[in-house]
Amino acid sequence: MDYQLLLLTIAVSFILAVIAAPLFIPLLRRMKFGQQVRDDGPQSHLKKAGTPTMGGIVIIVAFTLSYLKFSVVNTDFYVLLVATLGYGLIGFLDDYIKIVFKRSLGLTPRQKLFGQLLVGAVLCALLISAGHSTSISIPGTSFSFDWSGWFYYPFIVIMMMAITNAVNFTDGLDGLLSGVSAIALAAYAVVAMQATSIAAGVCAAAMIGAVLGFLVFNAYPAKVFMGDTGSFGIGGAIGAIAIVTKSELLFLVIGGVFVIEMLSVVLQVASFKTRGKRIFKMSPIHHHFELSGWSEWRVVITFWAVSLVLAGLGLYISKGL
Repeated sequence: MDYQLLLLTIAVSFILAVIAAPLFIPLLRRMKFGQQVRDDGPQSHLKKAGTPTMGGIVIIVAFTLSYLKFSVVNTDFYVLLVATLGYGLIGFLDDYIKIVFKRSLGLTPRQKLFGQLLVGAVLCALLISAGHSTSISIPGTSFSFDWSGWFYYPFIVIMMMAITNAVNFTDGLDGLLSGVSAIALAAYAVVAMQATSIAAGVCAAAMIGAVLGFLVFNAYPAKVFMGDTGSFGIGGAIGAIAIVTKSELLFLVIGGVFVIEMLSVVLQVASFKTRGKRIFKMSPIHHHFELSGWSEWRVVITFWAVSLVLAGLGLYISKGL
């Protein structure tokens, strides 16, 4: 795969996002599409109320235009596009309901689950029609096991649900998700090059450029938030790249920050329901560090650094370096 194609894709997507954001942010303000801040969240976040949200539309548009321009059209192309736009649509509906009804919760858990199952089912249908391999490889080893039959596809649906929600949990501080996702996507771009999947490589590159362009306006203090539109779209892209490149389990390392964020929520809820005690001051875990006295920017930079280390480790394990 030509790395120059990936660099060009990143550049075009970045420019599109940088151009679109300043045009879109005033529109969000005029439409009063402002962030609803939870009362039980960190008190320092109350000042963010009213900051334009749904900026993830900028990410999705920049990604889509550059991806359509530079990617080859094959089954992988459709899997990646459906995953990104499908989960992004779920996030958009969630954001829209929050804003229109002026509440911190959008889609009900049941509605969100139905949407994720539906998109997952469409992805499985595309994979089946393409004769996609149902084997799962253990990163860093020559061992693999084949979930032939229907066991692989429920795994894919659950995996996509877990990844999109984990990415969504990570979106809680200015610039946090933008930076962490760009690093993870960069690692997956290398994985795609090793797997010679042009569609996956271009998908990763297009999303890298989009989130970095968005980061220009999302870095602390953020002028706009991506909302669930962006986080679910990013999660869909990352999960689909892992599937297409047959590196499903490698996400546990490359996407380690996402995994940690999700585990902190699961452990917090489980501990409170079973013992009546909380493990963290607040979950997801980035809020725990905030309430421990860390500045928002310190938390973000630290998580970026951890993500960079895990991405490098993931590439080392996969022999991508």
